[in-house]
Amino acid sequence: MNRTTAYATTSGLALPEQPGAPAREVCAELPASVVRDLRDRDGHSPHALLFGPRDLVVVTGLPGSGKSTLMERTVRGRRIDSQDTRDRWDRRMPRLLPYGLYRPLVRLAHFAGLRRALRSGEGVVVHDCGTQAWVRGWLAREARRREGTLHLLLLDVGAERALAGQRERGRGVSRYAFLRHRAATTRLVRGAEQGSLPAGCTSAILLDRAAADTLSRIAFTG
Repeated sequence: MNRTTAYATTSGLALPEQPGAPAREVCAELPASVVRDLRDRDGHSPHALLFGPRDLVVVTGLPGSGKSTLMERTVRGRRIDSQDTRDRWDRRMPRLLPYGLYRPLVRLAHFAGLRRALRSGEGVVVHDCGTQAWVRGWLAREARRREGTLHLLLLDVGAERALAGQRERGRGVSRYAFLRHRAATTRLVRGAEQGSLPAGCTSAILLDRAAADTLSRIAFTG
């Protein structure tokens, strides 16, 4: 049975708690297709997001919105970020060699690493650009196979702020690619706001920049 096991914690608050916790700490189990909107809370949002031990979490948002930074700062456990893979390859390649020449190898290495992480059976947090629906389909099938749940963590950051983030890190995408990412991210956010999630996703959590900055831990229970 596929069940949502995510819960959020702030100081002194945990809801809903995972099955098997003491009765005084247990809240009702979340129903299917849950959307939690943590935006516009002026920083008064959860400090932690906890998921079941076999769950998969997809972090998505615009390029430059802070997905990699958020994952590096908060994830306790396995995380698969294509940016980490690119950084490793960049350190090994000659400085004057254009990234486009070895990009296919980076992508291959990234998906090979994701496949290994999924085979571990442990909870995994995965970076997603929002445009690769087939990856979310793959993760949804894997979540069902391991009797876990697929969750979306949607970072809703405006285009101007995301472009500024690209400039700050000194790495960006083409205008065409950015517009494609923007359209895909907008569809995901608007769908979540309406309670419509991609196939196989049981829950979505919407974060703005303030909520993302408040968050200090993403972890798996058990």
